[in-house]
Amino acid sequence: MPRTHLGTHRRALLACVLGLLLALVAATQPAQAAEGRPYTNPLKSFKGADPWLEYYDGNYYLITTTFTGILGIRKSPTLAGLATAPNVQVWSDTTSTRNTNIWAPEMHFFDGHWYVYYSAGQSGVACCDSQRTHVLESAGTDPMGPYTYKNTLTGSNLSPNGWLIDASVLEHGGSLYLVGSGFINGSTQSLVIAPMSNPYTLASSTFTIISSPTASWETSGSPVNEGPEPLYHNGRTFLTFSASSCQTADYKLGMLELTGSNPLNASSWTKSSSPVFQRSDANSVYGPGHNGFFSSPDGTENWIVYHANSSSSGGCGNGRTTRAQKFTWNADGTPNFGTPVALGTSLPGPSGETAATPTSYTLVNRNSGKCLDVNGGSTADGTNIFQWTCNGGTNQKWRIEDLGDDTNRLVNVATGKVADVADCSASDGADIRQWSWLNNKCQRFRLVFTATGDYVRIVNESTGKVADVADCGTANGSDVRQWTWLNNNCQQWRLVPTT
Repeated sequence: MPRTHLGTHRRALLACVLGLLLALVAATQPAQAAEGRPYTNPLKSFKGADPWLEYYDGNYYLITTTFTGILGIRKSPTLAGLATAPNVQVWSDTTSTRNTNIWAPEMHFFDGHWYVYYSAGQSGVACCDSQRTHVLESAGTDPMGPYTYKNTLTGSNLSPNGWLIDASVLEHGGSLYLVGSGFINGSTQSLVIAPMSNPYTLASSTFTIISSPTASWETSGSPVNEGPEPLYHNGRTFLTFSASSCQTADYKLGMLELTGSNPLNASSWTKSSSPVFQRSDANSVYGPGHNGFFSSPDGTENWIVYHANSSSSGGCGNGRTTRAQKFTWNADGTPNFGTPVALGTSLPGPSGETAATPTSYTLVNRNSGKCLDVNGGSTADGTNIFQWTCNGGTNQKWRIEDLGDDTNRLVNVATGKVADVADCSASDGADIRQWSWLNNKCQRFRLVFTATGDYVRIVNESTGKVADVADCGTANGSDVRQWTWLNNNCQQWRLVPTT
């Protein structure tokens, strides 16, 4: 056989073997997850400060500062959906020593329960020397609750009188540590730490300082270190924190790394020499800070959630909005948070999202299994709202719009009109109907978490009474009215996302 033919056969055989090997390698490689649903910032336009975001069991959960005695959570299967998700109240406190100025809530999962850490102050006392850290515990594994109050977390050496805000939980060496912001022995506002014996109890009432604001980038407006947030990667532990006064556009993130063995010792922490995330005038992002971290649904991406202002004079109020973006890692193993993106920029969501982004919700009665419905889809003011077999019609779909005051309005997709208590009556049995938006309390409702399974009671802000199926009827057309809360299934409604 000529040498050229033998070479041809050898090359063909080699190509065949190589192709087989490549096919085998490709078959063993995991398919790259598709990008998530497109989203734009902000994720929350009202009460968006100090955000904390978790992805758990197919949904994102977002909780933020309220400045009231109420805690609300938004829930969505996609990041994009958080922007229009209803605000569901999961906690309200009437205890006067802790029922105002709720700040910086965070959710952490330990030992089969969710724990919510937040700071709150005393009713009737001028802000803000009464701020303390508090912790709630969920009954089970549902991040929505229900929650019970567990404890106040404070220190004997914190001043004034135990002031402690922005607490988070650090995990190291199988132990828990509470990290927060406070003052010790006349210090500037610093990062402080204490050991914990369980998720709601301190093992020691004595805190130690692990970082104080000394660099020029930590002292704009006033010297501040606050909002410590742990970040773990490849066996390393980082702690981001917010620096400078939130009243300034130069509020920003710094970072510590645990380079020693004992988190309680300041010498175990090494501070970055410069900020790791800060304002972008080109993108009109000012005062980005008080962040949290979460992972994409498939676990392959790291994301940061934070608040920022769109004006350099935005300050510390409710003008701050919730934003999120993906971040990467530098060659030296430290996080690279990049530059805060401009509002309105369309970005791919976290990888591994598979659900559609909800655009509206149906409200399904727990007793009857039927849907809240505008009679015939009529657009007339005064049209009755009743229950009917769920059929996917737009007259059974509702946009639940957060009004920024812990309430929502229920806007019917078919008619554009809102649920309304007739004549603003406070009587049991007063009809719930649709009406043009008048921006009054009779048209505002709190969705209050009632039971696992996304059941809520729909509480009118004016009357304090709830949406109730008359006489617990199960027939199509049974009227929906307001009634005193009786804690029965006829007064509970399931939120079902729709598109």
